[in-house]
Amino acid sequence: MDVIIDALPYLWEGLKVTVYIFVIAIILGFIIGLIMALLRLSPIKILNWIAKIFIDAIRGTPILVQLFFIYFGLNALEFISLDRETAGIITVAVNAGAYFAEIIRAGIQSMDKGQTEAARSLGLTSTQNMRYIILPQAFRRMLPTFTNQAIISLKDTSLLSVIGIADLTQQGQIAIAATFKAFEIWLVVGVMYFIMIYLLSLLSSFLERRFELR
Repeated sequence: MDVIIDALPYLWEGLKVTVYIFVIAIILGFIIGLIMALLRLSPIKILNWIAKIFIDAIRGTPILVQLFFIYFGLNALEFISLDRETAGIITVAVNAGAYFAEIIRAGIQSMDKGQTEAARSLGLTSTQNMRYIILPQAFRRMLPTFTNQAIISLKDTSLLSVIGIADLTQQGQIAIAATFKAFEIWLVVGVMYFIMIYLLSLLSSFLERRFELR
């Protein structure tokens, strides 16, 4: 018990880094996903192909390879200099964005085409139709899948420790190296990840209930 109490301040600092990276990456990932989804649905073929290549490339390679490419590969170029946290955030954001793009695209395409026709009859532009009618309704359908991908991205942040980011996993490794109490430390680290994921699931359930009431 004393080992866990002594390690908690360090694990808490790692937890804050993990949450910070996750929140920023998910916000950026959603923006990337939305842009790529709209490009995939674009009638302009070149934009469609750019988005398709991006999505297929990210979904077709492991996130660890993407992390090494962004941190070690891009930093090998003379005109690019990324610190660890920035590289970590970009990696998780880009990875999540590719999956979000397909989720959003599927959600938009699942909407009844009659709503688009009704919007046109009311004089709404395509942008207004997408912003005020299609996306709000599609988001309700996409929310459970969004949550699943967010949970996966949260777990993926643990891989960032391999490039030296002082996240929860890295702080756990440091605590183990100092105390040699692997069982106790990893147990606490696991519980912390579980609590974060459980809270994320509760938030998703709350949002789903709120949307059902509207």
